[in-house]
Amino acid sequence: MRDTQSTKLLSELSRPGRRGAKIGPLDVPAVNIREKIPAYALADAPLPLPELSELDVVRHFTNLSTLNMSVDSHFYPLGSCTMKYNPKRNERLASLPGLLALHPYQPEESLQGMLRALWELQGMLAEIAGLHAVSLQPAAGAQGELTALLVAAAYFKDRNEDRTNVLVPTSAHGTNPASAAMAGFKAIGIESDREGMIDLNDLDRKLDEKTAVLMITNPNTLGLFEHQICEVAKRVHDAGGLLYLDGANMNAILGIARPGDFGADMMHYNPHKTFSGPHGGGGPGAGPIAVREMLEPYLPTPRVVKRGETYSLDWKKPKTIGRVRSFFGNVGILIRAYAYILSHGGEGLADVSRYAVLNANYLLAKLRDVLPVPFSKGCLHEFVGSASELKSERGISAMDLAKRLLDYGFHAPTVYFPLTVKEAVMIEPTETESRETLDAFADAMRTILSEPVELVQSAPHSSSVNRPDEVRAAKEQHLAWSDLSVTASKESIGPVSPSVASAGERA
Repeated sequence: MRDTQSTKLLSELSRPGRRGAKIGPLDVPAVNIREKIPAYALADAPLPLPELSELDVVRHFTNLSTLNMSVDSHFYPLGSCTMKYNPKRNERLASLPGLLALHPYQPEESLQGMLRALWELQGMLAEIAGLHAVSLQPAAGAQGELTALLVAAAYFKDRNEDRTNVLVPTSAHGTNPASAAMAGFKAIGIESDREGMIDLNDLDRKLDEKTAVLMITNPNTLGLFEHQICEVAKRVHDAGGLLYLDGANMNAILGIARPGDFGADMMHYNPHKTFSGPHGGGGPGAGPIAVREMLEPYLPTPRVVKRGETYSLDWKKPKTIGRVRSFFGNVGILIRAYAYILSHGGEGLADVSRYAVLNANYLLAKLRDVLPVPFSKGCLHEFVGSASELKSERGISAMDLAKRLLDYGFHAPTVYFPLTVKEAVMIEPTETESRETLDAFADAMRTILSEPVELVQSAPHSSSVNRPDEVRAAKEQHLAWSDLSVTASKESIGPVSPSVASAGERA
């Protein structure tokens, strides 16, 4: 059982006079601090900081870390976010002093190694995409979307074309319509057909002279490859529009299919998903974009260029949309992607996709008889099951499944997305997981579905917080978690099964 101290705040652990270090006697002349610091910069009283020993502080943060699930400690079948293992090799390489100690304000001649790495990464990302030019500047996938749409807006403005609409399929990622709106476009939805693909009839109805861009996620959020993609691209291009590919699911097609080859004019990468940079925790992130040749003049500046044997930053792009991020972008994440690509090589990157697809189909085969999958006889990197029948027949929802998995030491998958599947459970095992882990996850899912309904509905039972009131928490963020959680007692749910105890030990 966890120490009750582990969830206390530092202010609760504080004891007057306790210190992490002992200061020796003053060995310099004493001065009055008020004579050295302006009055406006002085507080009326010392800050009420916690008084703690070094051991108190170390144990506090160490114990807090054990309350979290992480890729290093647990299986993350998250779906839509590709939470896979981050090789420590990449962390070490990105932390080399020759990279880590650089500053972007240094003269370019002292940054040649870094600029060379970024220039080579631009070329690698362009080759993988099958497109002409790359900007490394965007700081996240969503900002990459926005940047590409701003590039499209500048392109059409330069051509004196008044195109105001961006088409977004229901199978696309949720940030797509938001990015379109922020770029000044009107987002228009495109329906899916019975197979989960773009409905070509609905696309034809909404394609017109006002269409600027069709944003498509391929593979889509159902884990399916849009087999009509070449026909979709042709229809968009015939209408004078551009095809944008949301590259969040590139880890399913790396080295196997190139977006530029099947019609995409621009795309973004999520290095944390595709090339295994750290993911989560609010950043930093990166969202490089790749575009066709006619869009290159509008890319953000500066871009890294090579002249002879010298690398430099090119600002001389009169049609550029300007900066979208300070300096060169989040270089630390980009260097991790560079190391990942070099470590794998071309065939290795293709293997990444093959294993991601293999693992997803293996897990799909083990679960489809207990968790129906409405749109697929197979899948690519992920699949979307539905708990709709479970909810109607037994009262077990997608959220109940997700919460109960926590008791078995597995992070919850994405639920209730995409909206095209009722009671959606989106599962993505990634290419980095072993068969043993996938078997354990499948066994846990099957066990949960054989448990008493009350046990599943009141989960999790092994966590410090049960089920917070998420709506209230979002609206009233000042409230403590303890005020928002609904804690289930053993008396209210009956005896806890042996599987729960073992799950608690594993967690």
